[in-house]
Amino acid sequence: MFLNYVTLQVSHAWAHRSNIVAYVAGDNSMAANTGQIGPDDEWLEKLDEPVLEPGIPVVDPHHHLWLRAGYSYLMPELAADISSGHKIVATVFAECHSMYRQDGPEEERALGETEFVTGQAAMSASGEFGPTRACQVMFGNVDMTLGDSVEPLLEKHITSSGGRFRGVRYSTGWDAHEKIRNVASDAGLLVDRRTKDAAAVLARMGLELDSWLYHPQLDEVAELADATPELTIVLNHVGTPILGGPYRGKRDEVFKDWREKILRVGERENVFVKLGALPIRMPDYEGDRSLPPGSEEVAAAWRPWIETCIEAFTPARSMFESNFPVQKRWCSYQVCWNAFKRIAADYSEQEKNNLFAGAAARAYRISGLSA
Repeated sequence: MFLNYVTLQVSHAWAHRSNIVAYVAGDNSMAANTGQIGPDDEWLEKLDEPVLEPGIPVVDPHHHLWLRAGYSYLMPELAADISSGHKIVATVFAECHSMYRQDGPEEERALGETEFVTGQAAMSASGEFGPTRACQVMFGNVDMTLGDSVEPLLEKHITSSGGRFRGVRYSTGWDAHEKIRNVASDAGLLVDRRTKDAAAVLARMGLELDSWLYHPQLDEVAELADATPELTIVLNHVGTPILGGPYRGKRDEVFKDWREKILRVGERENVFVKLGALPIRMPDYEGDRSLPPGSEEVAAAWRPWIETCIEAFTPARSMFESNFPVQKRWCSYQVCWNAFKRIAADYSEQEKNNLFAGAAARAYRISGLSA
């Protein structure tokens, strides 16, 4: 199911067609700031589906905005996607090394992204791009190795965001094998003493921590959750299983190991999980690649991983995510949310409310939307 996302970075030109997704990380280019190609809009437009259950309110808890490699995904492009038929009531901007300051103290350069997002949110609030409260809240990049001295920097992000800043996205993906591209500089940064000190500051300030790492590291999430039980942690991208590099050809073995770890993390009541950022078509796919995948195909590819996460965390702490525009290289926004609705078809009304809006609203304290 998962390949090494590094393949994607090396093979931009054809990756969107074959969907050979290097999910060593769901969006490795964001952490490395290496650029991002745009989707093939003409290819995506070859498939148009009726929107399933259009009345379900949706909070999209993970998307990006940027200018990269000549590709623009800003408020107009986001608005076009979220107006495709689903009832998107609010969105959460995810840190992606966008619009950082070019000078000043290194630890303050990420404030540029917070300022940028604040401007994009103001554009949305004008109503010119529809009723969705886009970028209603955000989480950004702060150096967690600053430890308990991180508070003044967090306060600057809160001020710069006009109160939209909800916490930090900490990307700590690391694997000892040479074929795995590491996002972090060292192993174990999520459970480093400095990180735990900074996490305590986040908790005291009422902020959250988004965690993005690789599936062999999932026990680190449990350790941090135990060390700071008052901190809300949101695990990104179903815990990012890897099937590339040394894990290639070991899908069943990886799934078993990932599942055991996910179930353990899910026992921690202060941890939520995002459901998405998954590949659809694998290299051995023999179907028609001239057309983009429909929601039935997407749901079938994603179901084992997503249903396991919902089992582990319950719908109350599970939230569907678009991960756009990264995911847009393989399916449309319309198809992405239709796939989630197919997966959630047998859940109760309250469970659907949690999966599509309630869990995200609680985790990120989005006023007026919690349930």
